[in-house]
Amino acid sequence: MKKNEHEQAQLLATDVRNEFVRSWEAYKKYAWGHDVLLPLSKGYQDWYEQSLHISPIDAYSTMKVMKLDDYAKEVEHYVVDSISWEKDLFVKTFEVNIRILGGLLAMYEYTGDEKILDKTEDFGKRMLKAFDSPTGIPYYWFNLKTGETKGAKVNVAEAASYMFEMGILSYYTKNPVFYQAAKKANLAVWERVSEIHLVGENIDVETGKWLNTSSHICAGIDSYYEYLLKSYLLFGDPDLKPIWEKSLTAVNTYLVEESDTSFWYKRVDMHTGLKRTNPIYADNPSVIEGGIVTLYDAFFPAVLALAGDLERAEKNQATWNWLWNRYGLEPMIYDFDAGEPTYPVYDLNPEIIESAYYLYHYTGKDDYLKMVVQYWADIKKYCKTEVAFSSVEDVRTMQKKDYMPTFFFAETLKYFYLTFTFNTGEFILDDYVFNTEAHPFKRSSFSKEKAKIYLGF
Repeated sequence: MKKNEHEQAQLLATDVRNEFVRSWEAYKKYAWGHDVLLPLSKGYQDWYEQSLHISPIDAYSTMKVMKLDDYAKEVEHYVVDSISWEKDLFVKTFEVNIRILGGLLAMYEYTGDEKILDKTEDFGKRMLKAFDSPTGIPYYWFNLKTGETKGAKVNVAEAASYMFEMGILSYYTKNPVFYQAAKKANLAVWERVSEIHLVGENIDVETGKWLNTSSHICAGIDSYYEYLLKSYLLFGDPDLKPIWEKSLTAVNTYLVEESDTSFWYKRVDMHTGLKRTNPIYADNPSVIEGGIVTLYDAFFPAVLALAGDLERAEKNQATWNWLWNRYGLEPMIYDFDAGEPTYPVYDLNPEIIESAYYLYHYTGKDDYLKMVVQYWADIKKYCKTEVAFSSVEDVRTMQKKDYMPTFFFAETLKYFYLTFTFNTGEFILDDYVFNTEAHPFKRSSFSKEKAKIYLGF
């Protein structure tokens, strides 16, 4: 990196940090005690009938990365003094796992505060009730207070993206029950893969039957693959390595659609590996759903890079970067066969930034820094509001949407900051493994010998 580029990156890091502070102050002023800031109306919204305090828990690890220690200390006190999980609420198992359990675990790792671990373990024990199904795959909903469950239809990400957080909880508490429940869910999915090692999209947690045989890496499956690799890297459970390797081989064998100008991961039938025909248009088999991708899929170059496959990672990232620049932001759902968005919302998503950060780290190519510089400029141009940042209703018109997801604090701003501070050496990616909500965990915190005992493998 040239000197002027290094100086520019430092200035941008400061800008990102300042924008985090500005947005956090807006959250505190207009939405404190609630889950989400509404950045246009200057109001708030809760996910359920009562707040789960998701924004502060999600934002905490970014505060620590940015050395905003006074804000972080305020959140620590809030968690210890003001939060109780004794709430008569049905909550989404997957969503609270990555945000609340993941965020609290990161808070404990940063602080070593046993009171925070107690809150975390309490939450984990309540979440365990969701796994009490005939297959061991968790129900979609569980009640924090009563332990009741509902929702037998889940997608694979919701079925089997728990080993990372629950493994960390087992390690910290020296109680393997959490990891073993999560691993049982993963193995229940793996036992039902097709002969060509592909998973379907939706599964019934009570019967174990596939409800949809569409196989992809998109939203609905994405973190299933991510956590096979990351859980193996953090804990070293030997059972996970062959599952990850066979899964990745199948994905790269059947899902890749490459041309001279693009490299996509398409949707195929899990049994045949052939591009999916949309059942809505069954009378016209030429209409296919195989070309439907979601902006969540842009996480995959990061996973490929982490796995050492830089060639595919760079090709896939280049394709996502092309899509971003076509509109100035990414559409939520895009049909690459038709060449148009089918759901044009942009929700301040981090995945393309995350992948550029990983590739910048692993290749050292300034092209990836330049991508992130562009993404930051575009988000400031189209999403910045008077008090914070908003989602966009339609990337073709850039009409704003009165919502700022909690992952904007947890992930998007964090990956911007980490990219722009990359050459300072203050945060070394190789020293950490992130959960899917970008909560970082030091590899050195987890002895693989102790993990065998604490996680029970």
